[in-house]
Amino acid sequence: MYRAVLFDLDGTLTDTLEDIATAMNRALRLHGLPEWPQEAYRYLVGNGARVLAQRCVRDWQEQAEAVRATYQAYYGDHNLVRTRPYDGVPEMLAGLQRQGLALAVLSNKPDQDTKAVVRHFFPEIPFVVVRGQVEGVPVKPDPAGALAVASQTGIEPGEWLYLGDTAVDMACARAAGMHPVGALWGFRTEKELRDSGAEHLISAPEELLRITCV
Repeated sequence: MYRAVLFDLDGTLTDTLEDIATAMNRALRLHGLPEWPQEAYRYLVGNGARVLAQRCVRDWQEQAEAVRATYQAYYGDHNLVRTRPYDGVPEMLAGLQRQGLALAVLSNKPDQDTKAVVRHFFPEIPFVVVRGQVEGVPVKPDPAGALAVASQTGIEPGEWLYLGDTAVDMACARAAGMHPVGALWGFRTEKELRDSGAEHLISAPEELLRITCV
C-alpha cells in the first residue's frame, strides 16, 4: 500500500529545540527584547523562521524581520551544537530502507539548514529528496512542498506516509492526500495530533515499521 515515507525534521527525526531556543534568545537579547524559556519553543516553532520571529518578538512586530535575520545568521553556523537524532530514528530509517521504501524530508526550517542537519546525522540514508523552506514556496501546512516531493519522485501522494509531530504536519499531509502519522516523542501533544487528523499515532520510531509492512 505504501511506497514512500515523508518526514518532518524538527521534533520528528531530530531534537533541535535547544539549538533553536539558544539562537533565537540570543537574537532577542541583541535586539533588546525579552527571551523565552526553552520549553516555550515547543509551541513557537513549526511554521518557519519568519513566523517564529513574529511570535517571539511579541508586541514589537516592527523588529521581527531584523530578529529573524540575526537568528538565521547565527543558527546557520550553530545548528549542530546540541541537536541530536531521537533514540531509535537511525534504526527506523535503516529498517525502512531495507523494506525498499523511498524516503524524503520536508521541513519548514530554511533549506540550507535542513540539508545540513540531515547530511550530518544521516549520511548513510539515501533520501530521494531533502527539502526545507525556500523563497517563493509556501511553508507547511500548505501542501505545495509535499506535492512537489511526490511529483519529483513520481510516487503518487496516496502512496506516501507522512510522519510529523505537529498539527501543521498533519494538516499538510491531509491537504496533499498523504497518510498522516503522529510522532508522540516530538514537540506537541497526543491530543493535538489526534485532533488534527493523524491516521496513526506512534510512541517510538520502530513502530512505523509495523505500519509500512501492512
